[in-house]
Amino acid sequence: MNTRMRRAAVAVAATTMAVSLAACGSAKESGDKTKESGAAKGDDITIGLLLPENQTARYEKFDKPLIEKKISELTNGKAKVIYANAKQDATLQNQQVDTMITNKVNALIVDSVDSKAIAGSVKKAKEAGIPVVAFDRLAEGPIDGYTSFDNEEVGHVQGKALVGALGANAKGGQIVMMNGAVTDPNAALFKKGAHAELDGKVTVGKEYDTKEWKPENANANMEAAIAALGKDKIIGVYSANDGMAGGIITALKAGGFAKLPPVTGQDAELAGVQRIVAGEQFMSVYKPYAPEAAAAAEMAVKLAKGEKLDSVAKEKVDSPTTKGVPSVLVPVVSLTKANINDTVIKDGVYTVAEICTPKYKAACDALGLK
Repeated sequence: MNTRMRRAAVAVAATTMAVSLAACGSAKESGDKTKESGAAKGDDITIGLLLPENQTARYEKFDKPLIEKKISELTNGKAKVIYANAKQDATLQNQQVDTMITNKVNALIVDSVDSKAIAGSVKKAKEAGIPVVAFDRLAEGPIDGYTSFDNEEVGHVQGKALVGALGANAKGGQIVMMNGAVTDPNAALFKKGAHAELDGKVTVGKEYDTKEWKPENANANMEAAIAALGKDKIIGVYSANDGMAGGIITALKAGGFAKLPPVTGQDAELAGVQRIVAGEQFMSVYKPYAPEAAAAAEMAVKLAKGEKLDSVAKEKVDSPTTKGVPSVLVPVVSLTKANINDTVIKDGVYTVAEICTPKYKAACDALGLK
């Protein structure tokens, strides 16, 4: 994978990003099982869609309708989508896979609650001749395709943004690194990418792996860092996501910082975007849902028809159980004050009214968010 090329892609605005989804493949090379089950011909296919939970707004508000819309477009409105949400219950999701097998769907898109726990169900689907696309999280088992965001690149984007924010002051003090939970494999990738940008350019005074990604744990870690390093020595904070950034900024305020140092984030959460508007958080990482959903839909339709994915999936990713999974890794965008209008607002993630509540109205007006 060419990291420099991927890093260049990040600079492109979200609305100009595209995933190459148009070309059609030929008969599926490893599709013996699929062919045995009678791979669908034409557009009259059935796709199963399993999402992990409904507490996070993205799944019901964005992922589900975007995937359904793209499948409909790709099949002239003839395909059927069977949907189920696991509500953060891995056992329930395994049962939902069983139901999809019983319903004889032609392909299955799964965003796993637990990437390890789903492996047995993925194998059962494969044995039944149903190809599986792992969506957003790299499920274990014999999956046929995978789409997500480039998690290592997320760290590169965060680290590069922090170095840029520090500018000539990069060697004038120390930064604190607030990584995610050690139990999350994605956190290790964020950390790796961030270190690639930060090492040699800044001095890391304190670094933490934050238990369960909890903002209160990040807050406690930041308080400890301030006590150990002294507020006059801290010039910036790498935070792996927006939730932790909120806890960090609370600690910085309580620690008596006259001016807040730049703090990174990820996910473009509403509270994070509002902090960016207010000048409290320097940046977040925006992950556009539409290209990810489109890639999942394209792969599922092709697999349902017994076609190869090489025209869609240009990269290969290894899971702990499967090597060389055809993959689409969607570029991410560094979200700052400068591009709020052209990203989360333009893409319909948030309205100006949602961001610009009375507390943030003056800051919004100054940025021209109206």
